Amino acid sequence: MANLDRLRGKAFLVIGRAGMDLYADPPGTALEEAERFTAALGGSSANIAAGLTRTGCDAALVTRVSDDSVGRFCLKQLDHYGIDRRFVRVEGGEARNSLAIVETRLEDTQSVIYRNGAADFEMVADDVAGLPYGGYSALVTTGTVLAAEPSRGACFTAFERARAADLPLVFDVDYRPYSWASAEEAAQVYSRAADLCDIIIGNDVEFGFMAGDYDKGLDKARALAAENDRVVVYKMGENGAVTITAQGETRTGIYRSKALKPTGAGDSFMAGFLSSLAEGHDVAGAVARGSAAAAIVVSRVGCAPAMPTPDEIDRFMDQTEMTQPA
Repeated sequence: MANLDRLRGKAFLVIGRAGMDLYADPPGTALEEAERFTAALGGSSANIAAGLTRTGCDAALVTRVSDDSVGRFCLKQLDHYGIDRRFVRVEGGEARNSLAIVETRLEDTQSVIYRNGAADFEMVADDVAGLPYGGYSALVTTGTVLAAEPSRGACFTAFERARAADLPLVFDVDYRPYSWASAEEAAQVYSRAADLCDIIIGNDVEFGFMAGDYDKGLDKARALAAENDRVVVYKMGENGAVTITAQGETRTGIYRSKALKPTGAGDSFMAGFLSSLAEGHDVAGAVARGSAAAAIVVSRVGCAPAMPTPDEIDRFMDQTEMTQPA
């Protein structure tokens, strides 16, 4: 296992997609009833990077964007959030950026994702081979990167180079079935990635998926944590989370808020968790702060625009009591 104290350098290299999110406006509007939309930066990796910069960390994104106005929108948004985009390449031809058209409502939320010919899937090993890994505190990626070649191979190349530089590897499982050729392929690739990483975060469905049986998801999380002293966070929605380390298991509840939507919680949890570790909080404290960040984001419109600052997290935790774990 890599030295997690390195996270205190507060500089994160994030691999994965940046896209455009279009939100039906005003909040509560169904997509089929919408007459106007608001645009925001999207994509799980870009959202995590935005959350990291909002909490005082440095974040550089490694991906490809399309050579068109949507790709240029993403680049401008990365600049807006202070995300380093030196390692973002432009992909021409028929490649297109991912596009999400979503609702800001809690019940029966609809989200339509366009990923055909996605530019980020065109990332190749040469895009990551020469990155200055030694200048960063950790490598962070989400499972979406692994759904297709050549980005899958590029990601595993990045894992190898980062490990050689003694960087902690952080993996958000982030299983999106529509991105994969088959569930069997996804389970195999995710298990391979998890075996290489030091911090693994996912929900009960995702761990159950990797285990091949939902009821065995927690056993899968425990098995991963037992190997190489990993940190594994097994999230269970409103039932809280189980955090598993070499020191044992800790169950935590959640922070409730007046939620507008269910989306963005996972990305904000990851950003809040990592930035809190970088600030010197222990794992349990980082989980609590990640949970608070998630509760804040679901109460706001958007994902990247909704990411909280450390002061906002502090105030929210002072004013809100965590529920008892299930």
